[in-house]
Order: sequence, then C-alpha cells, then structure tokens
Amino acid sequence: MIEITPTIAIDPREVTESFIRSPGPGGQNVNKVATGVQLRFDLRASPSRPEAVRARAERLAGRRLTKDGVLVITAARYRSQERNREDALARLVALLREASQPPTPRKPTRPGVGAKRRRLDDKTRRGAIKKLRRTTLNDG
Repeated sequence: MIEITPTIAIDPREVTESFIRSPGPGGQNVNKVATGVQLRFDLRASPSRPEAVRARAERLAGRRLTKDGVLVITAARYRSQERNREDALARLVALLREASQPPTPRKPTRPGVGAKRRRLDDKTRRGAIKKLRRTTLNDG
C-alpha cells in the first residue's frame, strides 16, 4: 500500500504507469530509450479516498485531470526511468496529501482605526472639493 496519510492509503494496483520518450536534450539516448513516465490514477473510481479528498484533489489537479476523472502525471525530469517513476509517484502522493488537508477557514477581519480615519478624511476632503464647485442661488 502507498501511504498518503495515516488514515489514507492507495493500492499500487490503482496506479498505472506507461513509459514515454522524454522530451528535450539527451543525445542519442533520448531517441532509443523511453525514460519518461506517465502515471495514471483514477480519482473518481478509487475506493481508497474519502469524497472530500477527491473533490479537493480534482480542484488541485487542474489540467492534469481528464474528463473521465483520471489524474495524469508526466515525469521526465531525470535521465533514468526509475528516478522518473519515483518522481511521478512522489508528486501523486504530494497532491493527495495536500488534498487530504482540510482548508483553513477564513478568519473575518475588520479595518483598523488608522484605515477608518484615512477613509473619513478622504471623504471630507472630497466633499470640500465638491462644495467649491457648487453655484450659490445669488450668483444669477
């Protein structure tokens, strides 16, 4: 089992890997060895995670999530296939770990005394400017 948190773990059989040719420089090796890894994890069908974690993970995944709810992580950072596999798995675990943390609630704040004073001073100044523009009834 791949441990995400002490209470959440995913079965390695839920994760599928396919190997792709890595983009970028690498000499002759890049043309003949598929060192990049494309890791796929079906978020919607996985029984291993709670519903709230799934919803947060889908939001965090962004473009890496397909329409079918499959999370696709591509790792081609390293020259060896094994290190790319570890990197892709680590990124999956990090994403699910972040999704397992409930969001911190927003703490409502109020404007400070200085901000209130500045706002009222600006309103007074603005009102004075507008007062100068007014025409009096005696101007005719």
